[in-house]
Amino acid sequence: MNATSVPARWPAPPQALRSLVQRLPIRPPSQVLALALNRLLRHRLDEPQRALLSHRVVEIAVWDLGLRCRLRLDERGFHPASDGGDVTLRIAADAASYLRLMRGQEDADRLFFERALVMEGDTEYGLILKNTLDALGPLWPPR
Repeated sequence: MNATSVPARWPAPPQALRSLVQRLPIRPPSQVLALALNRLLRHRLDEPQRALLSHRVVEIAVWDLGLRCRLRLDERGFHPASDGGDVTLRIAADAASYLRLMRGQEDADRLFFERALVMEGDTEYGLILKNTLDALGPLWPPR
């Protein structure tokens, strides 16, 4: 395996660690993800794309880590969303699948049909989000 490849499946973290992470507040990881997306993605979205994606809450779950993040986009960028309230779209996958998607090494449609990636909620919004990200290309290109 070279430096740019990602293992198909990472070893699962111990159940005790996963249980601990699941009990942690949602805001800190959501803040970290919002900062990362502001750096990696925000400047690549044009005004019509931002308008289509704005003011909705997306929850991102990482199964193998027991991690959840909630985000919303507005005119100023990505921000953590509160744990309560309505979620427009939920996306769930394992960490390795997310990393391969971000690097452009995996196709979201394939993961979806293999049930390695799950999307629940507003399917029209999910399709807009998927098509926008596909059009932009990898968020984190391989070295």
